[in-house]
Amino acid sequence: MTRIVFVFLAAILADALTWAQVNVEPNTALLNEGDRTELLCRYGRAINYCRIEIPGEQRVLNLSPEWSKTPGFTYFGSGLNAGQCGVSIERVKGINNGQVKCSLGVEGEELSGTIDLVVALRPHQPIIELISKPNRDGFFIEGTPFQGRCSVRDGRPPANISWYIDNMPANKRTSELEIITNNVNNVELSTSVQEIQWTLSAEDSNRKLVCRSHHQTDRESVPPQEAAYIINVRYAPVHQFEEALVYGLYLDHTAIVNITIRASPQPKIEWTIDGTVIGQGRSDGRYSVYEPQYLGNDEYNVTLAIAGLTLEDTTKTYTLKASNELGATEYKVRISSSSKPPSSNLDVAAIVGIVVAVAVLVLVVLLILFARATGRWCFGGKSIKTPTNETQIDKQLELGSHQENHGQNVALLETPNGITLLGASKLREANGNGNGTGNGNGNGSVRDSLSVERRNHDEDDSFEYGTDRESSVYNPTTRPLKSVLMSQAGGRNSRSSTTSDKEDGNENADLLQKGNQLGIPESRFSRWLPKDQRELIEKQAMLLSGRTAKAPATPPKPQKPQVTAATTNVTQTSTNTAPTRLKLPQETEI
Repeated sequence: MTRIVFVFLAAILADALTWAQVNVEPNTALLNEGDRTELLCRYGRAINYCRIEIPGEQRVLNLSPEWSKTPGFTYFGSGLNAGQCGVSIERVKGINNGQVKCSLGVEGEELSGTIDLVVALRPHQPIIELISKPNRDGFFIEGTPFQGRCSVRDGRPPANISWYIDNMPANKRTSELEIITNNVNNVELSTSVQEIQWTLSAEDSNRKLVCRSHHQTDRESVPPQEAAYIINVRYAPVHQFEEALVYGLYLDHTAIVNITIRASPQPKIEWTIDGTVIGQGRSDGRYSVYEPQYLGNDEYNVTLAIAGLTLEDTTKTYTLKASNELGATEYKVRISSSSKPPSSNLDVAAIVGIVVAVAVLVLVVLLILFARATGRWCFGGKSIKTPTNETQIDKQLELGSHQENHGQNVALLETPNGITLLGASKLREANGNGNGTGNGNGNGSVRDSLSVERRNHDEDDSFEYGTDRESSVYNPTTRPLKSVLMSQAGGRNSRSSTTSDKEDGNENADLLQKGNQLGIPESRFSRWLPKDQRELIEKQAMLLSGRTAKAPATPPKPQKPQVTAATTNVTQTSTNTAPTRLKLPQETEI
């Protein structure tokens, strides 16, 4: 029970304190001189009056939404009934810096609140003080510590400090920022102080140390203030490289060898060439050493001249010695008459070239694999082309007539089903020399057989003959081959020169079934023969029929009838030797 009573009393007290408290906005106002601002004090109940005291102003402001009696200061808020008491300052002056007090009348008593009004005052220019002192010439020695201090005086609020070396952050060891407060003409101002220190090296020589202040009063039109100090360092010649390489010198010309070194103060130069020492400003034979030339930033150009450079000079050892009061350094130098070696790293053009070459190589390999897999281009099959020149046909026929005793075959024509080869004995038979003359030559030649290579009927050969296998192409230069043409070649198939006209008619009909003997292409369909092919076949038939007419009319020897093939209608003959059956090509449809 006691605990409950205690909690209840604490709640009542907290509520009373809340009602009695005055809230302010903002707690601290940081402004530049001439800025406009609004300050507000609030209470949880309605107030009777609002009174504000501003530092530097002689009068206490009694403000209300209904009236405004003081120029530059007006009431700010939602009204007295809302418990708000505020002031709007048109232009803040430097003398207004301090605490603004607001007084609120509440039910016969007065409550107050305070706001810190800080009017910024721009500090003075920063100052760099040297804690470690240089020599009387203003130089520090390499390896000695450097210590400096930057001070930014009389600012409000205090300024911040940052250090830079040649416009880059110094990244050196610095102390904590120290703020020193002092009163100047009863005005409270602040001074900021910070120190920096590090060990000096040759790279610090001729560099600019910058102390830069950052303050509330900085604007785009008013950049931060800064102070700078140039650091001068004395040091021995810097060992910049193990060996200097000089290329591109011309033989039989004066060679100029230039070496750049850093030193402070100016160094003295000596060249040692295969044990011979030559000082600066002196010559020894073909070798001359010049005085060092100052290039700036502690850099010096050292020159060695060699008159009439020889190949032997490029093999010598050259040593450059540079020395000053702080030390000496030696440099190895090698010269060459060749051009500069290419860079070990690939440039962009070389990389692009390699990538393009690899891409082209991959593309070529892919194309070759594709062609081989699909049988295209150079991997495609080859076809035997039919000769279309009359001279070639005549030469083939003439060659067949002169090779009677050699038994060679002659290719007459390529057909869709293969190549038909007509034996030499068949040429003799077609010319009338195979009907028997009393010797055994004619009988023996009957044994020669035709050599036929056939192509499968399902193979597409339209690309070889320029037409579809299942259709015929007609144009005004073609006409069908008639039986009259075939009858002109009938003599090559006659059994005897005394056969009747009736038998000749049968032989002519037979010839239509033996078209391959005349070189007529075989086909499974009717075909229109082009004019040039028709003329060739006609000439071939004329030659064969002419040779038959000139054959002697000697009656043939009696022959025994043989079995006749039903599919080819060709009559076989027998001799005194064992019977032989001829394998003739398929019939040809014209």
